[in-house]
Amino acid sequence: KAKQSQGMYGKKTILFIGLVCMALFSLASCSEKEDTIDDYNNWQQKNDDYWTTLYNATQQKVASGDSTWKCYLNWSLEGQLPNISGSTLSYSPTDYIIVHVEKTGTGTVSPLYTDSVQVHYQGRLIPSETYTKGLIFDASWTGDYNLETMQATGLYVKSVVDGFATALMHMHIGDRWTVYMPYRLGYGAQKPQSSSVIQPYSDLIFDITLTDIIQKK
Repeated sequence: KAKQSQGMYGKKTILFIGLVCMALFSLASCSEKEDTIDDYNNWQQKNDDYWTTLYNATQQKVASGDSTWKCYLNWSLEGQLPNISGSTLSYSPTDYIIVHVEKTGTGTVSPLYTDSVQVHYQGRLIPSETYTKGLIFDASWTGDYNLETMQATGLYVKSVVDGFATALMHMHIGDRWTVYMPYRLGYGAQKPQSSSVIQPYSDLIFDITLTDIIQKK
């Protein structure tokens, strides 16, 4: 009887320890979930705020004479005329891209919308808690930026998003720009099928170097 009682007690003890371990594992799992960073939480507002801050800061730099910063109106809006004679057109900050000139090339001609180009590029999202420099979602090179080892990629100007096309149509061969574009001139409120990383309402940041222009004949 003593042996039988001890065996029953042992089973109860094992069951109790098992339940305690399950409870501790459950608490640990919950803690891990609570500690998980959601970089995309309130993503639209984060991108709206980022663009407003960047646009206002760029306007101040341009006004102070800093020629390395520029704002370019979306290519499809350039040259528009008002419906009423004598009136002026006004545009939203999200109708522009923002450019920081990293290097000025020696070219004198800019691509047309119907041209194709050779470029080096790297695309990022805006900085977040996890990715402090912005998550890279696409790039034409791997490793360090090195013009001697990198191979340029061919693109049709008309095949890229409006913000990218607008930048290309103002660049010259040899230019290297950091280009900021609001989500309105990127993929907008949609998640592109070509990327599992880019979320709706994502402002885009591109490092672009233009190496050649192939004009349509």
